[in-house]
Amino acid sequence: MPKRATWIRIAAAVASGLLVAALFPPFDIAAMAWVAMAPLLAALWSVEEKNAGRKGFLLGWLAGTVSCAVQFSWLGIVSLLGVVVLPLYLGLFWGAFGAFAATLGNPWHSEKQGWPECVRSLRIAFCHGAVWAGLEWLRGWLFTGFGWNGLGVAFHETAAIAQAADLLGVAGLSLLLVFFQAVLVQAGRRMIRSARDGVRRLRIDFAVAAAVVGMVLCYGIVRMAMEGRGESVRLKTLLVQINIPQDAAHVLWEAIDVHMAYEEETLKALENLADKDAARLKEAVGDGDEGAISLSWPDWVMWPESALTGRILRAEDGTWGTWQENLDTIAQVRTAGPFTLIHGTNELEAEKSGENELIMMEKGRAWNSLAVMSPDDDLQTYRKRHLVIFGETIPFVDTIPLLKKIYEQQAGVAYGGSFTPGVSADPLPIPTAAGTVIGAIPTICFEDTLARITRLFIRPGPQVIVNVTNDGWFKESAAAAQHFANARFRAIEMRRPMLRCANNGVSAALDTTGSTAHPDTGKPQVITDANGSQFTRGSLLAELDVPMQPSFSLYAIIGDRGVIGLALLALALAWVKRPT
Repeated sequence: MPKRATWIRIAAAVASGLLVAALFPPFDIAAMAWVAMAPLLAALWSVEEKNAGRKGFLLGWLAGTVSCAVQFSWLGIVSLLGVVVLPLYLGLFWGAFGAFAATLGNPWHSEKQGWPECVRSLRIAFCHGAVWAGLEWLRGWLFTGFGWNGLGVAFHETAAIAQAADLLGVAGLSLLLVFFQAVLVQAGRRMIRSARDGVRRLRIDFAVAAAVVGMVLCYGIVRMAMEGRGESVRLKTLLVQINIPQDAAHVLWEAIDVHMAYEEETLKALENLADKDAARLKEAVGDGDEGAISLSWPDWVMWPESALTGRILRAEDGTWGTWQENLDTIAQVRTAGPFTLIHGTNELEAEKSGENELIMMEKGRAWNSLAVMSPDDDLQTYRKRHLVIFGETIPFVDTIPLLKKIYEQQAGVAYGGSFTPGVSADPLPIPTAAGTVIGAIPTICFEDTLARITRLFIRPGPQVIVNVTNDGWFKESAAAAQHFANARFRAIEMRRPMLRCANNGVSAALDTTGSTAHPDTGKPQVITDANGSQFTRGSLLAELDVPMQPSFSLYAIIGDRGVIGLALLALALAWVKRPT
């Protein structure tokens, strides 16, 4: 019987791992979020007291490794080593949860009956939810962090529930899910015992848990109704997506093909918009009502991360220059009319040589940057703060040469040195065509999945989260969709709209509720082909109503301190009330 029980627990752990993996793209079975952790909880609580911590850790680690291996299988496109190591590492956080659930948090090692049992059930459920949420925060922070696909991300298409992310962040939604399922498993066990021995047992805890979920749902409905009521400014942005093929870090097009593609796609879109505006204006003049029309010409044009092949040279005094191919491409698209250009680029530390010449500084620094060029070609840049390990930086590469060889083997390109992390936390002031200055909260690549980074840029007044990214390394896998699912919570958490421009998707506009719906027509503002695939070349005129005074967000004020505090409280409470 013990061996059979062990295999049942292992099967339950694997089942939970697979169910959690099914919550995210490409599966997106959000309804499973309410039961996905239940098999694992039941398995952990059924562990015998002897060696419970070790057994609980191993069960949790198994569930997490299985789940993360499925979720992040796309990593194998660029790194067979990474697709093995990352799940093994991320599983450790599940293992820590398993050790807690099987020991300090275990409600089945010392049981009581009646009303206190229901109260105890709620306490146990809170402790489990808060500890899980705390571990999600920890894995998103420790060793620079990888916080993708917390349980709460399952609600990325469930708008009413997702709105509560503005309280404690997306980890707060994860707390809710584990809390509910912890109550569900305990109440379910009591139901089985009631049917077996005929003793009626209260289920107040389940009623309370259901009421909490109901309150979160109502909160979300109210918040969605409240958003968009204040004064706002309409921002129009042309997103351009080329879908340039890549083999790992190696772009498969020649430089001239890349530049021509951006020129052609941007000019085509701008000329179409100009023609539409001309037709509207002509019609309005004929009706004697030209003051009533709304023109389509964009305030901003966005290209993705590292869009052009040329670099920007930047001297210490702010003087800058760039490769001629960049100047030619930008000049060409500007022939269509004035706009502010936002695009990703690589920025190199330079020094002056003579009066007007810039040269690369020997052993100078390099940054992965977001560039903003006004219609008069005035330049602002943001330098990426959070670098991707083994993508943009390799720790200890100078002392451990093997790391360089591993990178070159996996990426298929020579290692050219690490980028330098940026330090600025100042929004970039970018005017609209009408003159309203909007603070752009800049994010590059997967920085838009890091709430703690985005939050540093929060200021009063109109702001938009701007992201340029390139998930082309991972071809037509679930990576880009998962990236977008995680990123859209930044708009909700901060109550700032968001613009994303990607090489192969997902390029989209999001309002302050995380919705892609156009403010007038309700149509999704996402670049897709006729079949609904994001992996396409095209453009989109995205329109957003940017609040002049963004609405309240508790998370924007307290950040991760809320989840951290609750996790510490849960650990202290579990220790004080530990089974004896």
